[in-house]
Amino acid sequence: MYNLLRAYINKVTFSTISDEEFSFFEEAFSIKKVKKRQFLLHEGSICRYMAFIAKGAMRQYTIDEKGIEHIVRFGIEEWWMSDRESFLSLTPSRYNIEALEDCDLLVSTNEKLTSLRNQSQLFAKLGQILDEKSYIASQKRIEMTISYSAEEKLLFLMENSPQFIHRFPQNMLASYLGLTPETFSRVRKQLLIK
Repeated sequence: MYNLLRAYINKVTFSTISDEEFSFFEEAFSIKKVKKRQFLLHEGSICRYMAFIAKGAMRQYTIDEKGIEHIVRFGIEEWWMSDRESFLSLTPSRYNIEALEDCDLLVSTNEKLTSLRNQSQLFAKLGQILDEKSYIASQKRIEMTISYSAEEKLLFLMENSPQFIHRFPQNMLASYLGLTPETFSRVRKQLLIK
């Protein structure tokens, strides 16, 4: 599992991490297995882990006062999953993080990541790259959510995350896009006809 993290670091940073520097990563991360339908985080709890998904899929969601789920993120292989606000500020989370498939994770705590940041220049570079990508993805997601029609939202998903279409149930995809399941189904049928 650590080899997957090593290959990921090399790919994202366009570098080759040395054995010595990677040993700091191995010390900072531990293996955690989460079964399908188990939770990495419950709403109201403090997020204790930053998780690298080596295998499996997860979702981060909240439930509103009407009992409606709102999925804010999916996570699949080579993605990171956490509630960063709760993780960094040690405040109760508004989110649940649930495994949608059996997951193999590499997890680390805030304390261990702080230590890793002091030991590894490549970790700092990785963090900067991931922050930039996350910021850009968040901007696109906000624009999509507030400006796009239902058809444009689904097209956006198909172009930017096509793996989601076949991997996650339609009701979850609808929630992620801010659509009702009925609207999602209708628009999907319309796009398939075109």
